[in-house]
Amino acid sequence: MPTTTAVSSSEDKKRLVRRLAGDGRGFAEQYGFRVTNNPSSLFQLLTLSVLLARRGDFRCAVAGAAALRDAGWDSAARLARSLHADRVRVLREAGQRGDVDALADDLGDLARTVVQRYRGDLRRLRALAHHDPAGERRLLVELPGVDAEAVDLFLREAQALWREVAPVADRRALAAARRLGLGRSAADLAALAGGGESERLAWLVGALARVELEKRYAELT
Repeated sequence: MPTTTAVSSSEDKKRLVRRLAGDGRGFAEQYGFRVTNNPSSLFQLLTLSVLLARRGDFRCAVAGAAALRDAGWDSAARLARSLHADRVRVLREAGQRGDVDALADDLGDLARTVVQRYRGDLRRLRALAHHDPAGERRLLVELPGVDAEAVDLFLREAQALWREVAPVADRRALAAARRLGLGRSAADLAALAGGGESERLAWLVGALARVELEKRYAELT
């Protein structure tokens, strides 16, 4: 693996942060998923996060989430009405591997549960938790197919909208941050991103996750 030179001076760190966060898009938006505080967008982000949390090539996860959306299942209500066999077909055609039948079951259960508990709107989950980050995490991980890693991935994106959860950085973003000399925690990255600027932090951690997944270190050093 090529050696990556970590930045050390404060000015170099600020310059690198500006470069990483400069295009104003987080991970999901880089791959065509809008990050807006509406039911459809939030559910698509959650679906993408569930797929990204699985083992395997992240590109297959992105392709799978996009395929579900493009099949017309762009909300919890619409995915909840889909047939299991159709979900399996769409996921397989998008390159999903492993137990696709179980994945299709999980996604169907997830959609139906979001509809039943929150009328298809994850903003209701946030309201039920009274905007408390620990409560939001607890309610999210209670959903079918959503584990702690999927919650981190979802909140990495949602912190641009749900400011109370910031700072959030998933393990891939933190791996890149350590290798590039930008810090070892979400708090370190928040300080570099401007403290309370949760939107800019979401852009930064999303860019770092992408660097780690795509192994794009060489172009940054």
